[in-house]
Amino acid sequence: MNASKNTSIYLTSKNSNNRLEKISESEISIDSKVELKTIRIHKDRCRQNILGFGGAFTEASASIYDQLDINKKSEIIEAYFGKNGNQYNMGRTHINSCDFSLGNYALCETEDPELTDFSIRRDQKMLIPFIKAALKKASSPIYLMASPWSPPPWMKSNNQMNHGGKLKEKYQNTWAEYYCKYIEFYEKDGIPIWGISVQNEPEAVQTWDSCIYSGEEERDFIKKFLGPALERNKYLGKKLIIWDHNRDVMVKRSRAVLSDPDAAKYVWGTGFHWYNGDHFDEVQQVHDEFPDKELIFTEGCQENGPHIGSWDLGERYATSIINDLNRWTVAWIDWNLLLNEKGGPNHVGNYCSAPIIVNTKTHELLYQSSYYYLGHFSRFFNRGDKVIECENTTGTLLALSAIDKNQKITTVIMNKEEKSIPFLYENGISTKSFSIPPRSIITIISNTK
Repeated sequence: MNASKNTSIYLTSKNSNNRLEKISESEISIDSKVELKTIRIHKDRCRQNILGFGGAFTEASASIYDQLDINKKSEIIEAYFGKNGNQYNMGRTHINSCDFSLGNYALCETEDPELTDFSIRRDQKMLIPFIKAALKKASSPIYLMASPWSPPPWMKSNNQMNHGGKLKEKYQNTWAEYYCKYIEFYEKDGIPIWGISVQNEPEAVQTWDSCIYSGEEERDFIKKFLGPALERNKYLGKKLIIWDHNRDVMVKRSRAVLSDPDAAKYVWGTGFHWYNGDHFDEVQQVHDEFPDKELIFTEGCQENGPHIGSWDLGERYATSIINDLNRWTVAWIDWNLLLNEKGGPNHVGNYCSAPIIVNTKTHELLYQSSYYYLGHFSRFFNRGDKVIECENTTGTLLALSAIDKNQKITTVIMNKEEKSIPFLYENGISTKSFSIPPRSIITIISNTK
């Protein structure tokens, strides 16, 4: 076999103009006379199937998209969902408002236990058209999950959507039916809902939309109210995701729910965020304790402003994706698809970054390093590919491999160092000596048949 004809390599590098650029094998090949550290692929040691990658449709992102002309809109949709873009096939959105909404709102504003006034009219103005544009462009179905940040004020102990509070006991069944109404109304409007999480960040009292559950409260709400409501409404096929908060205590929170068979039977898996440190060991442990349940990264972004031009953004994303998927995570969903030059809009000033920043004065699209780094995974790992063991003795490089049904192996390797790093790449068919440039990421695709 002529390995070079069966290998494709894509490079993004800080110190060059390469952005997801296809390069020749010779550009990183070296003729090394020294013993090199190795990245060795074990294609027969298969792990989980990959579901995909994506980002979040928020009212904030939709409001920016809505301001743009048709050409800019088309560019954004192509950049994220098109065959020449990042080919996202996962998404997340909010039930009621979140901090990245233009203000607090609920889909049933008035006290109405029967939910007769439930309406998605507000979402239909900007948010739903944004989602529909993505659905139309995507080359594979977008699995869309929906998460509540808060029930309506009238259902809560503090009578407001912000600053935490809890769901009133008398409205537990009403709130469970609310999720089902949401699914019903969205699907009638042509948007399939793949899954829901119980609550976004249930341990955080935020200045924005938030609601608090202990692990035991989340367990009891699922088994007594939400699970039965999904069953009554024939939505048991929707994926129910617990936790939806940081990695640091995800073992404890998963145990609280999944150790109870009456709650666990309704649960598809555990969702998690990255805002309180890496804690990748927690991801592995949840898998080890509950191997029949899935793991999904549901939110992450760089906090405190847009960080325009930062190379660290991309490296943070790739570090998380590689480590999470090497620990049995099946899907990885970024936070806002679009933000403005301030890192908003956000109705409480909680500004963040996004892979595409839009200058709302000039309508220029500013592609951040996170966009390109995410693309090294989302463009080349397809739904159904299996993560495989990637033995890595380099000590400095990070690596992730997967194999498809045709035995094509895709490997992503990242170098966060300020120097080039040589290594041996072994995929079971050939062994190559490569040198990866400083502050760069490569995707190597090898046809091994």
